[in-house]
Amino acid sequence: MSIEKMISEHPEVRGDFNASLALAVKHAMDCAAICNSCADACSGEEMEMRRSIRLTMDCADVCTATYRIATRRTDHNRQLIRTMLAACIEACETCAEECEKHDHPHCRRCAAMCRECARDCRIALTQLNEEVHADGGRSAFAHDAA
Repeated sequence: MSIEKMISEHPEVRGDFNASLALAVKHAMDCAAICNSCADACSGEEMEMRRSIRLTMDCADVCTATYRIATRRTDHNRQLIRTMLAACIEACETCAEECEKHDHPHCRRCAAMCRECARDCRIALTQLNEEVHADGGRSAFAHDAA
């Protein structure tokens, strides 16, 4: 079963499915796992990888928090989701920049996943921002339906 399907079946979504947010959620889940694995692999490298380990662990935690908050559709909190997407973009871009400095296959894979996650979170954030402007910003708890 896919997370997109799970979100679309939530009673609060009621057919108003936000595909860009659902894709960002899926990639945040994937990115959290890949960053976690990369941090572990970095700990096994011969060279000093302390900064890389820290940044990949931070990114994994931010991605985890982002997907967890964004999958909760009851009593939507659009502003918090927007904040988490922005944090996820920042964490992913920072992690990708660091991992791109290393020639390890796990770092290259992690950097690519972080770039993909940041891109998808940026698209979802743009769409949520457009929805806020479309309804005049009347409610931070509006039904945004991911």
